[in-house]
Amino acid sequence: MKGIAVTGMGVISSIGHHLSENLEALSSSKSGISFPEILQTTHTHLPVGEIKFNNTELSEILNLPKTQAYTRAALLGTFAVKELLKNLGWEKFPEETGFISGTSVGGIDATEKHFKQYAANSENNRFIQAQHPGFTTEKIAEYFELNSVVTNISTACSSSANAILVGARMIQCGRLKRVIVGGTDCLTKFTLNGFNSLKILSSNPCKPFDDRRDGLNLGEAAAYLMLEADDLVQNKPIARISGFGNANDAFHQTASSQNGEGAFLAMEKALKIAGLEKSQIDYINAHGTGTLNNDLSESMAIQRFFGEDIPLFSSTKAYTGHTLGAAGALEAIFSILSISENKIFPNLNFAEAMQETGYSPVSIIRKANLRHVLSNSLGFGGNCTSLIFSKDE
Repeated sequence: MKGIAVTGMGVISSIGHHLSENLEALSSSKSGISFPEILQTTHTHLPVGEIKFNNTELSEILNLPKTQAYTRAALLGTFAVKELLKNLGWEKFPEETGFISGTSVGGIDATEKHFKQYAANSENNRFIQAQHPGFTTEKIAEYFELNSVVTNISTACSSSANAILVGARMIQCGRLKRVIVGGTDCLTKFTLNGFNSLKILSSNPCKPFDDRRDGLNLGEAAAYLMLEADDLVQNKPIARISGFGNANDAFHQTASSQNGEGAFLAMEKALKIAGLEKSQIDYINAHGTGTLNNDLSESMAIQRFFGEDIPLFSSTKAYTGHTLGAAGALEAIFSILSISENKIFPNLNFAEAMQETGYSPVSIIRKANLRHVLSNSLGFGGNCTSLIFSKDE
């Protein structure tokens, strides 16, 4: 298939507040992993990919009133969509622009902060409804006066990848002509404490696919793409979404199956829709969280699917941390940057291949003619999504 046109991108992460800053950090192997400063937590020793803007600063940048009910995830999402709008060169989004956004925990940071005050403090009660992830999406849509299809997707760490998938399908079937897709998630006590209780957080910068990997670093980000039907495209697309697939192995609530069944099926579906041969995939932006379970499971899925001819691969999570519901869209943008720059961004902190596979990711900047890039997003509960981005030719 020709694929769905990607015509614009906007992003904020711990490695940059704009698209150009993210590209510069990726190209110079500059990680955004630090320690919590904005998030008020007792776990100050745990590395995170934190964006060094507090909520007040974000509100002022966005010119929001002091009585606003935007949680941190909504603020980050609005910031990224505003950059998308700027990068497109538009004053506002046209009517009938859809908005599909993914998030894992939405506005739970507000619940953490105000929960004990809700019974007595009516001023903060405006944040009660922010507990629902969909409220985050509604607030971003409200800011940009998006009144067409507006919907939220919450499938854990594959949330924004699924937002991209659904947006592409809606254009493909003619339901929409133009749609903003992506996602946002912020650091919270809930997620930091939760992942720590699972004993899968590292006290060091994470090292995906390394034999001595010992856990992930959490991060926060917002990333959005503009998808358009060909009859609306005015300039050459940045890239195209040529394939997408979603599967659920339903193996375990918080672990991937040993043989990577969900990831295998997602990659299989994506390649079939794209109409490509396995040999045509030039690079895989892997989910690669740095945990013992995920990296081995994903490696087994890639091995099962590609056989002996495994494409070049790397994980970019050592740059930003695992940004949960925003990860799929963030890494979609990184994949598209790889295509446009003809450059593979390295798997930072890698030293030794896993004994079980012997596979080594790309660990230094590598120039390559990339035509088709596969991006994997694997979520809790076994929800796995693969997206294929292709050069517009």
